[in-house]
Order: sequence, then structure tokens, then C-alpha cells
Amino acid sequence: MELWIIGILGIVLIFVIVAVLFYNSFIKKKLKVENNFSEIKIQCKKRFDLVPNLVETVKGYAQHEKETLEKVTIARSAGVTAQSVRDLANANNQLTQTLNKLFALGEQYPDLKANINFGKLQDELVEIEKTIAISRSFYNDAVMMYNRAIKVIPANMFASMFKFKEAEFFNAPEAELENVKVKF
Repeated sequence: MELWIIGILGIVLIFVIVAVLFYNSFIKKKLKVENNFSEIKIQCKKRFDLVPNLVETVKGYAQHEKETLEKVTIARSAGVTAQSVRDLANANNQLTQTLNKLFALGEQYPDLKANINFGKLQDELVEIEKTIAISRSFYNDAVMMYNRAIKVIPANMFASMFKFKEAEFFNAPEAELENVKVKF
């Protein structure tokens, strides 16, 4: 009878140890996802902070392009207030589209294109875009590892027991998914 009780206690102890190990593994992966998302938010904030300077620079040269400037401002506001991965991704995609229109104005206005501040702001935005792309890649890798960890057998049983949910990927802007058009 005592062996029976010791055997059951041993099985329960092994189950508890395994559950704790899986739980700790899930937490580490989830924290990695959160940390990488935080890095994306920091880079996006830098990007959003540059936008007012860019808008002010363009205003002086292209005053009748009010609609484009308003769209850039609205897209920036959406990004600053975004809380979720999806909201931040959507705001970034929207800002990318409107900034492309804003930079196109530089081609229409030679004085604007020659403006040193406009050029510096463009260069800063390009660097931040590169950093965001790298951060997004790290984040999506962490999401993939976390999601895989909570979906595979037997970990999925423990993940559902501890109520771990899938993390959301940071999707690329639609423009980045389209084929590049080369014109000569």
C-alpha cells in the first residue's frame, strides 16, 4: 500500500516539475516577444517624432498640398496612440504610404528637394525604417518561437492549462509585399 502512495506522489511530483518547466519556458518566450515589441515601439516613436519636423519643412514649400500633410499628421497620430501589435502595424503601414506621397512632393518642388533639413529628415527616416525592419524581424522570430512552443505536443496541453495565447505577428506594409516595378 505504501508503494502505491509513493508511486502516485512520484508521478504527481514529476507532473508538477514538468509543468513548471514548461510554464517557465513559455514565460521566457513571451517576455522575449514583449521585449522585441517594445523595441519596435521605440523605433516607431522615433519615426513618429520626426514627422512633425518633416511636415513643417514641407509646409513652407508646398502650402497647397494641405491634404497630403493632413494625411501624414493623421497617420502619425494613429501610430502614437496605437496599443496593440495590429494597431501599430496598421498605423506604420498608413504612415509609410502617406510619407511616400510626401517625399514625392520633393520631386515636384526643386527648392524643397534642395532643402538641407528635408534631406536630413529623409535620411533619418530611411535609417529608422531600416531599424524598424530589423526590429520587426526579431519580433516576428520571437513570435514564431513562442507560438510554436505553445502549439507543439505535449507543450500545448500545458499552454492551454496555463491559458497562454498565440502572439500576433507584425505584418509588413502591403507595398513591401508587391513586386518591384523597374522602369527604364
